[in-house]
Amino acid sequence: MRSETPLYTALTGFAARRPLRLYMPGHKGRPLPGLPGFPTEIDFTELPPTGDLYRRGGPVEEAENLWAELWGADCCLFLTGGSTQGIHAALRCAAPGGGLVLADRVSHRSIHTGLALLGCPVGWIPREPLAGDSALAPLRPAQVEDGLARYPQAKAVVVTSPTYYGVLSDIPAIAAVCHRHGAALVVDGAHGAHLPLLGENPYRGADFTVVSTHKTLRAPGQTALLFANGCALDELQAASMLFATSSPSYVMMAALDALRPWCQGEGKARYRATAERVAALRRDYPALTEADCPLDPCRLTLCVPDGEGLCQELMNRGIYPEMADRSHVVNILTEADGAASFARLRAGLDGLGLRGQARPNRTEPTPPPLPEQVCSPRAALLAPAEPVPWGEATGRVAAEQLAPYPPGVPLVAPGERITKKVLDYLKKIGYNKQCISVLQETP
Repeated sequence: MRSETPLYTALTGFAARRPLRLYMPGHKGRPLPGLPGFPTEIDFTELPPTGDLYRRGGPVEEAENLWAELWGADCCLFLTGGSTQGIHAALRCAAPGGGLVLADRVSHRSIHTGLALLGCPVGWIPREPLAGDSALAPLRPAQVEDGLARYPQAKAVVVTSPTYYGVLSDIPAIAAVCHRHGAALVVDGAHGAHLPLLGENPYRGADFTVVSTHKTLRAPGQTALLFANGCALDELQAASMLFATSSPSYVMMAALDALRPWCQGEGKARYRATAERVAALRRDYPALTEADCPLDPCRLTLCVPDGEGLCQELMNRGIYPEMADRSHVVNILTEADGAASFARLRAGLDGLGLRGQARPNRTEPTPPPLPEQVCSPRAALLAPAEPVPWGEATGRVAAEQLAPYPPGVPLVAPGERITKKVLDYLKKIGYNKQCISVLQETP
C-alpha cells in the first residue's frame, strides 16, 4: 500500500529504529542548544533508508511524484534553496547551451543572476501600467508574440505570475504562443504556490513552474518546488546540482512531503475562506480588485496617496505588511491568518480612516524607454566594477540592477547603459543611491 507521505514516513520509521548515527549531521538526532523544538530526529543525510534528492528511486522521488500528480506535471523536484534554485535549474533546462531568453521585465534578481551564470543573452518584454494606477498590468499574450517576432531565436520565455502586487498573467494563453514559436515557457510563480488550492491550476501549459511554498503555504523558509512538463526528472536533478548544495535539508523535504496531503484536503477549504475574507477587505478599503485585472485572491494591495507613510503607521500599531511603495501597501494573507488576524487588520485600517476611502487616481512619472544593452548580463556581473557617484554615472554601463525596491523592477539591468533620463526618473520617484556600481571599462 502506497504511503501518503513516503519521505516523512521513511524518516520517522528510520529514526524509530534508533540507528547509531556515525554520519552527518553532527547533532546525531539530539536537541539543538537553544532550539529544542527543531526536529533533529528526522534530520538525516543520504542513506539507503532515506533516499537521495539527486538520485532516482527511494522515498524522496516517491514524495516528489505525488506532488507532480497533484499539480498535473510530468515531474517535480524538491528545492531547499528557495525559488532562486529552481529558476536557475529551469533556465538551464529551458535554454541549454546558453540560448537566448526572452524575459518579462518584472523579474526577480534570480533571473538576472541565472542568465549571467548560464551565459544566456536576453531580450526584455516591458509591461504597461494599469489604468489609473502605477502598478504594472498583466503580461499580454500579444506582447509575448511581439517579443518572439523580434527574437525568433529565443529558446525560452520567462514570465512572473503573480507579481508582488498580486497581478496574474494568462499562463495557458502565453504558453500557447511560446509553443507556436518553439520556445519553452518558464514561470516564476514564487508567490503563487497556493493558487491551485483555489480552483483550476493557473499554471497549465507552462514547461517549467517554480513556486515558493514558504511564501504562501505552511512550509519552512527556503522550501520550494520545481514542476516540469516534457523534461525528465534526471535533467532537473542534473541542472539543480549546478546551483544547489549537495547536502539538502531532510527536514525541509519532509515538510514538503507532509504539506501535500494537507493541501489536498483541509487546505483547499481554508484558502477559499481566506479568499472570501480578502474579497470583503477589497470592498471596504481602497485596493486593487478584479475589476482592474486578474489578481491573486489572497493578496490585499492597498492603493493610497502615501504607501510608505501608511506602512509605517501600521507598523506602529504592530501590523507589518509585506512591502510598501509610494502608492501601495501590499499584504500577504494566507489560511494561517484566521478571523482574529483579519479583525486586527480591519481595526488597524479603520483606526487610520481607510474604510470607505476612495482610491487615488495615482500614476508615477512616465518611465524612460528600455536602455541600450551594451553587453551580456554575464559579462556585466563578472567584469571588474567600480562605484561612481550618482552624478558621474551617465553613459556608464551598469554592473548591478538599478531597481527601486519595492517592487524591484529594474530600470537598468546589468550590462545596460545608464542615461540621464533614467537618473532623472529615479530621482523623481525618490530612488537616490550615493554610488552606482558600473563597469570599470565602458565597452
